[in-house]
Formats: sequence, C-alpha cells, structure tokens
Amino acid sequence: MTILLNKGLAQQVSRSGLSWSNLPPIPDRVGFAGSFAGVSNGALLVAGGANFPDGGAPWTGSVKAWHNHIFVLENPDGKWKEAGKLAHPLGYGASVNWKDGLIILGGSNEKGHYAEVFLLNYKNGGVETVNLPGLPHAIANTSAALVGSVIYVAGGIEKPDDKTAGNNFWALDLNAIQKGWKVLPAWPGAPRMLSVAGARDGAFYLFSGVALINGNREYLKDAYRYHPETGWKKIADLPASVAAAPTPAYASGQASLQIFGGDDGKLAATAAVLKEKHPGFSSRILNYDTLTDTWKSFGKGFTSKPPVTTTLTVWNGKVIIPGGEIRPAVRTPNVLIATYK
Repeated sequence: MTILLNKGLAQQVSRSGLSWSNLPPIPDRVGFAGSFAGVSNGALLVAGGANFPDGGAPWTGSVKAWHNHIFVLENPDGKWKEAGKLAHPLGYGASVNWKDGLIILGGSNEKGHYAEVFLLNYKNGGVETVNLPGLPHAIANTSAALVGSVIYVAGGIEKPDDKTAGNNFWALDLNAIQKGWKVLPAWPGAPRMLSVAGARDGAFYLFSGVALINGNREYLKDAYRYHPETGWKKIADLPASVAAAPTPAYASGQASLQIFGGDDGKLAATAAVLKEKHPGFSSRILNYDTLTDTWKSFGKGFTSKPPVTTTLTVWNGKVIIPGGEIRPAVRTPNVLIATYK
C-alpha cells in the first residue's frame, strides 16, 4: 500500500519556522522503514530498510522483507537511481555522515542482528564500500550521532528476541580508527532502544526511547547529555515520548535540537486492535534549548503524520527525512525536505 502525504504539506510553514515539501519519492510503491540515509560527494543516499512487499501487514499474513538496494539522488530536481547494493539486506541500525561518505552501523535482517560498520562512498556513478572496525557486539534499533570526529552509539537490542533493551554506549574516533571502539559508562537511566540521538557543541544527547520490561514496552520521556570531559548529566524530561522519531535530532540555530514526531506510546496497547484504523504517530515538533535546558512544543507541525523508524540527515543545508513508517506496518516512499523561512 502506497501512502502519499497530503498536498497541503508542500510549502507549509509550521510555527517552528520550517517550510516542508517533498523530494521525488523513493522508487518503490510501498516504501521502506529502517533505511540508512546520508550524503556522499554531494549526492543523497538511501540504503536498505524493510517493508511488507505486497503492502500488507502482519495481521493479514504478510511477511516482512529486508532489502539491500542503494538509491542515489544527485540533485533535488533529479531522479533516483539504484547505484549499487549492500553486501546483504539490512535495516534498523544507525547511520552518520563523515566527510564524503555515509557510515552504516549495525542493523538487522531476517537472519538476525549485525555488528558490522562500513562506509559508503558514491563516486563515478557507483558506490564503493569501505569496512570499518565492527561494533563490540551486534545491535539493532539503536541510535548514533557524530560529535566532532567521534561516533557515539547508544542502546538497542542485541538479538531479536531480547526481553530487555541495551545500555551499551560505545565510541569510535574516526581520526584514530586503529584504536577501535571504546566501551564507555552508560547513561544514568533505563536501558533502551529506539531513542533519538543528538549532537551539539561537543556533547552527545540521548532522548526518550523504549525500555523493555520482560519484553513489554515502556515508553520513556527522560533525556541525558554526555560530554567526554564531564560524563553524563540528566537533562529536562521531554513533554512526551518520541520513540523511533527520525534520528539524529536536527541541530538548528545557536542552541537548539529539534525532534520531529515520534511514537508517544499512547496507542501502543491498542495498535493490534486498531490495525488499519490507527491514526498514525505524533505530528508535534519538539525543540530542546541546550542553554536553558527547556523544551518547547510546536504542536501540530505537519498536516500529515510524519514517519517513524527512519533517519534524519542534512543535505545542502536542508532537513531530509526519507520514507519510514506512518502507521503500524504501513510505509511511505515519500521523502520530506524542510528549510527555514
């Protein structure tokens, strides 16, 4: 099932000051969740992800499929093309931009979870893959952000059937990759997955997510800041959970981190009953001020529900949210783009 965003989204200016429109959609009628996204040598890359290829859902008997495509968009007015494939189908890990490449970390497919880390470099119409040191162990549903030259990876689950989420916190200095990953102390809060990471002024941020209590989800609103010189510090709670919101958070202005949408958990218990009648996830935009340690909510920042389980990246100074899940089991091929007005 292909879900298109309302035409009213185009050029809508929310109270957050962002004007939203659409890039050409990913060339798949269903779309993908859990894809990796970033920029390499000026081109936008979207790789991997998973969907229900027939547009169905688990309750209709459909089986989730993972994919290994690498789609490339060289300019906003161009057309997507497939420029290569991942070594195997993969999704639901994390990705960050580094210089002229897109780094992919961990992830999963129908065979299990992965610890691999590699860089995709787009040039001469194709994609070159460079392997980097693997994570300390396999992880999926994790979050990551780049602070200077250091990648931080926080939380997730090691195996598909885990009953508790992880409190793993790892760092890799890309200027000293021969040293490999460093295992750091965890944040002073519950282990979690599906969090939103952030980076600002030399610090790493960890927002919200989902804890697993004997396999049952608990939606979290707490948040933390990590600085390599001072360690972890608890910061102000979010107004609501933003589990699986596009990650990392968008660093805007002089001291803001913005989070778009997310799952607040209010309908989690009834999602299996609602099925196709599920209204979608939160449409709020939350703004965290790193100087005042305060949150501001911009209410309904979208005319249609923004996706979850997707990546946020910045391309030519503009926010990009490619595909994702707009209701349980329902993907979208739409690619959102936003600029400040």
